[in-house]
Amino acid sequence: MVGGPDAFARMWAAVLTETGYVAMDRRGLVEQMREYTEVLLAGLRSDRFAPEPVERVGAGLVGMRLAGPETLRASLLLIGADLLRVTGAGELRAELLPAVQGAFAAGFATAMQEKIFRDQETIRRAALEARRGAEVALLASENRFRAMFNQAAVGIAIGDADGTLLEVNTALADMLGYQVDELRGMNVDDLRFPDEPAAMRRPFDEVSSGARDHYRMERLLRRADGKPLWTDVTVSLVRTETGEPQYLVGMIEDITDRHLLEERLRHQANHDPLTGLGNRARFTERLTTAFGCDDDTRVGVCYLDLDGFKVINDSLGHDIGDELLVAVAARLDRLVTAPGRIVARMGGDEFVVLVERSSGRAELVDLADRILAALAEPFPIGGHRLAVSASIGLVERSVVDATPAETMRDADVTLYWAKADGKNRWAAYDPDRNAREVARFTLSARMPAAVESEEFYVDYQPIVRLSDGHLIGVEALVRWAHPEFGRLGPDQFIGLAEETGLIVPLGRWVLREATRQARRWHDAYGDRAPMVSVNLAARQTEEPTLVADVATIIKAANVPPSTIQLELTESAIMSTTGGPLRTLRDLADLGIRIAIDDFGTGYSNLAYLRHLPVHAIKLAGSFMEGLRDSPTADPADAQIVTTLVALSHALGHVVIAEGVEDPEQADRLREFGCDSAQGWLFAKPGRPEEIERWLEK
Repeated sequence: MVGGPDAFARMWAAVLTETGYVAMDRRGLVEQMREYTEVLLAGLRSDRFAPEPVERVGAGLVGMRLAGPETLRASLLLIGADLLRVTGAGELRAELLPAVQGAFAAGFATAMQEKIFRDQETIRRAALEARRGAEVALLASENRFRAMFNQAAVGIAIGDADGTLLEVNTALADMLGYQVDELRGMNVDDLRFPDEPAAMRRPFDEVSSGARDHYRMERLLRRADGKPLWTDVTVSLVRTETGEPQYLVGMIEDITDRHLLEERLRHQANHDPLTGLGNRARFTERLTTAFGCDDDTRVGVCYLDLDGFKVINDSLGHDIGDELLVAVAARLDRLVTAPGRIVARMGGDEFVVLVERSSGRAELVDLADRILAALAEPFPIGGHRLAVSASIGLVERSVVDATPAETMRDADVTLYWAKADGKNRWAAYDPDRNAREVARFTLSARMPAAVESEEFYVDYQPIVRLSDGHLIGVEALVRWAHPEFGRLGPDQFIGLAEETGLIVPLGRWVLREATRQARRWHDAYGDRAPMVSVNLAARQTEEPTLVADVATIIKAANVPPSTIQLELTESAIMSTTGGPLRTLRDLADLGIRIAIDDFGTGYSNLAYLRHLPVHAIKLAGSFMEGLRDSPTADPADAQIVTTLVALSHALGHVVIAEGVEDPEQADRLREFGCDSAQGWLFAKPGRPEEIERWLEK
């Protein structure tokens, strides 16, 4: 049923009329409840809940003299059961409902306690006036006191300075389950709950000795039947004319219902409503406490995420997914929960296990293995047998080595490692690996600005004709002059550039620099200027503007297209079909040379190779080791090189060998008919000035 705030206000007014006397007409009461309803709804709409307005609503009922426990109980039930349903406001945040109930109860209780305290003061003053007045005045005052004493809704007790009860009212006797006569003569110690901490008695001792005049605290008392009774106790001291302690006046309010409500709200705030496990707040509290232990204490954290849970949710529905989460939580709880351990749900399909006072990494590894084994057993859910695995990140360390926040950050990192390594496994925190990951992230974040600020530069490695040792070309190799990490080779950042897509602007920049250098050499050396070979990533061939960009760059540099060679790896060029293949042909039509890099390391389709617009083949450097005259040389390498050279020449391609490091390798390549070579035997990659010194020899 949906009726809006007015309907809820009418329901609330009816409940109040049933549970207490309302000193206003029906219309006025409904209007007042309508204002209070709007305050509750405002709290449920807020992004950051503020309890004070709702507390004032609870206090307002006490101010209307609606202060009975039945009024509080009925109002809380109505707010919890009917507020969202009756008002029907879609923007309300249901998760804030316990907080609204708690704030309402707190405001009601606070106002009630203040009222009781005022009543107590009235009683105490009446007692003093009765003692000091004349006999007639004393009698009148005592009559007034007795009427108030007996008719008060809260428990009242008067005792001597030693705590022996002299007078109690009916409300207190009913509260404790005794007759009034049974309580007279008892000592307050007889009402204490067993095993009460000694610190709870200290305020009473201070008042009875005269060290203080009053105190107020929550106490757990024992009823006549032995059951616990939560109370709010206020004790005041009445002194003699000389200032010595004479009487103790106590006001006792039964707050058992409020205490149970607070306990329920506290449980809801610290436990996951779906699985019943502790939630993120509960886990964080335990983790922080564990880090507050002695310096020699160690803690362990297992952070796990279910593999493939989204597939189950999407294919079978969220109801099945929720049932699976409940079943997983129950299995983990049975397996893990023990003294010094807690398992919590962090949200979604993520769970975390805390091992307080860990004995070492082996304990965490054993626990992770047992968790993986336990989850491997299928779960019977909704007529299905669902299999699920988990990826687990492990962190085990001394409490002095990190903070709770750093520990959870590292656990999250290791969880990511476990997923990246193949899932259904655990990964332990490794500071060296983490440092490498941080460095990779740092490079990735820096790279866009580095391209713009020209932190990159190009080195050139000579390509030499084997027949006469003449320099015929150079390979352009990009380097990064990082302001923090120093000089970085391409193996340290090209992979990152490809992952982030920055390989496209970076490759465009390298080609522009290489063509400008080719122009300078062409102007200085004419026909003796070397061909410049530039690496082209597979990702670049997918760019629709690649051909136009290359044509623009070559035109701007004003170099003959035939002096530029673009290199693609064998695996990249052999997978080019459709658009990428047309791109290669368009580049070849511009007059640019195309070369296959690292040839022989992939699985080439030779029939396809003969139709590609390729001009040169670059043999992978891994074959060069077999061309050495040494016992470890593999004779199969020589046969492979011979075959590849013959095949390439049959297809009309020039052959360039990479990674040539000694004269023996060069002699064998020359013997096999290889056209050109590059490697440390001839020169390492260097600045353009080194190439110019070569040309000037």
